[in-house]
Amino acid sequence: MENVLVAGANGTTGKIVVELLNESQYFSPIAMVRKEEQLKQFQEKGVKTILGDLEEDLAHAVKDVDKVIFAAGSGGKKVVEVDQEGAKRLIDVSKVAAVKKFVMLSSMGVDNPESIAQLKDYLVAKQKADSHLKESGLNYTIVRPGTLKNDAGIGSIALKRNLNKRGEISRADVAQTLVRVLHDNAANNAVFEIIEGDTLIAEAIDKF
Repeated sequence: MENVLVAGANGTTGKIVVELLNESQYFSPIAMVRKEEQLKQFQEKGVKTILGDLEEDLAHAVKDVDKVIFAAGSGGKKVVEVDQEGAKRLIDVSKVAAVKKFVMLSSMGVDNPESIAQLKDYLVAKQKADSHLKESGLNYTIVRPGTLKNDAGIGSIALKRNLNKRGEISRADVAQTLVRVLHDNAANNAVFEIIEGDTLIAEAIDKF
């Protein structure tokens, strides 16, 4: 089984990602959290954990890691420090550690941050992080969902490089997508947008 570091494991989407990986026959999650008190919830389920702060050195966090999912976010409080520079910091140590794939949870609108005025700073930060990943030489998948909601997943999506329309998607379906693209034959060096749709997640990724 491959060890997958989940940055942002304590977030709403990150927790779902960790659960899916913990149930997987292919992957073993390592939940990266920032605070000591966040460790217990994962340890009680037998999930490996590691303390890591995206604003500090992360070399220790990628030791014995095969793949990475970046699902962290500052919630708009530290977009440059966490969403941008934190992501870049993890990308850089992942490259040194020869990580086999880096999966980035990004956002729809990153290609044109000015299009959503209230999210401009966040989208610019994500754009810089995405660009850094693309230029890193790492094998990557960048997943850009529409507006996130907390409803139950429906298991099907619309997926394209550019969907040219806005839409919503559940965090559960985003998490499923992030885990699915970890596979060696799925969406290598790819960027795509996703919202709710009619195509099964696995099928949509396989066709891309």
